[in-house]
Amino acid sequence: MQQFMSKIYQKRRQNLLKEIKNGIILFLGNQNASKNYKDNHYKFRQDSSFLYFFGIDLPGFAAIIDTDSGEDIIFADDFTTEDMIWIGQQPLVKDFAQRCNVKTTQNFNKLNLYLNKCISQKRKIHTLPAYRYHHSFFYHKTFKGNFSPSVELIKAIVKLREIKSDEEIQEIEKACDIGYEMHFSVMKSAKPGVTEHKLALQMEQIALEKAYMPSFKIILSQNGQILHNHSYNETLQQGRLLLVDAGAETNSHYASDFTRVTPVGGKFSTKQKEIYQIVLDANEKAASLIRPDVSFFDIHIAACRIIISGLKTVGIMKGDTDEALAKGAHTLFMPHGLGHMMGLDVHDMENLGEDHVGYSCSIQRSKQFGTAYLRLGKALKSGFVLTNEPGIYFIPMLIYKWKKDGVHKNFINYDKLETKYIDFGGIRLEDDILVTKDGCRLLGKKRLPITIEEVETVSKS
Repeated sequence: MQQFMSKIYQKRRQNLLKEIKNGIILFLGNQNASKNYKDNHYKFRQDSSFLYFFGIDLPGFAAIIDTDSGEDIIFADDFTTEDMIWIGQQPLVKDFAQRCNVKTTQNFNKLNLYLNKCISQKRKIHTLPAYRYHHSFFYHKTFKGNFSPSVELIKAIVKLREIKSDEEIQEIEKACDIGYEMHFSVMKSAKPGVTEHKLALQMEQIALEKAYMPSFKIILSQNGQILHNHSYNETLQQGRLLLVDAGAETNSHYASDFTRVTPVGGKFSTKQKEIYQIVLDANEKAASLIRPDVSFFDIHIAACRIIISGLKTVGIMKGDTDEALAKGAHTLFMPHGLGHMMGLDVHDMENLGEDHVGYSCSIQRSKQFGTAYLRLGKALKSGFVLTNEPGIYFIPMLIYKWKKDGVHKNFINYDKLETKYIDFGGIRLEDDILVTKDGCRLLGKKRLPITIEEVETVSKS
């Protein structure tokens, strides 16, 4: 893994100490996770908060920050000769510690002794939520089931990690450039007769060659109405729409995340152009509003207003736009949020809790269907990295259910939906964006083709 300079990790920990004034802070790194037997592991991925503060990208590490003394301690065991027969020669734990400016190291089995001493002294121990079984097991064993994640620590880490430094932005830009190659390759290859599986493999190969891996399981399907479709079983057919949502994770573990839709065979139909342009207009409207101090919830609503207006123009929706928006009639077509934070995680810090990451005391998550899935709603700040991904989908089971139940019948033309759009699929257009001091900018050297003309030109080549 590419590491930042050691002083960067030290500075991050010093900044954390400004937020957490008492007790000790426990960071558990990840362990190898077995697939189907003990020694057959999934590709290792370190905990992102552990990476952020210590930068050590190996299993079997934990760390403590003592807020009273300011001491940092790394707990891990040196690799044995037997270990290195299988994985090659490795540095000592003290060498890894030196790379992140930590002076004190102890064997991993000393961690429990250290924590038990703190418990007996009634010192406050700050922990993060468990999302891996070994974290949960460790917490239950150490704290006898009497523990809960530290909201104080969660909020402190969100405050630090949500603002991306110049070094982080450079790494995200690298991920975006690789993501560009992944998507551009598929846009050119989306020809009738090609299998979805081949295209997904093509994208993954680029990610593995130039990065670390895809930043999440690639979504690639002619059935774009299924929001997270990971099935690659179909063969591309002339005239259908191929939706691809994918990104790269670099060796530094920073992510990109783009979505594009390509007409198989290189030409959008008139009906496809109409829906595509509405989504593009929503994307452009949202981008024009992104700047510091504007709530992303309001930007989401503005994009949804564009979608309602556009669907009214083509006769799919009807009635008063503001009323339809307030009642959530549009969520039949966009049952998700406009975007999410991105960084060391493609859904940045989601393991800390979406509400802590994406919302604030002044902006609470909506309870409305569809809008409730908005991961980011709070006011934006310079240094945020986020996605902008409006979409329109025609989901048969949802359309039939809403029609049967009479949901929003004053705003939705169900007859036209059933006769002309039931097999349409879905369109989502996603860019990665950095919030700047006076607005925002797209990340990556250049924007993926996105206008109708640009997409048709690339897919015909």
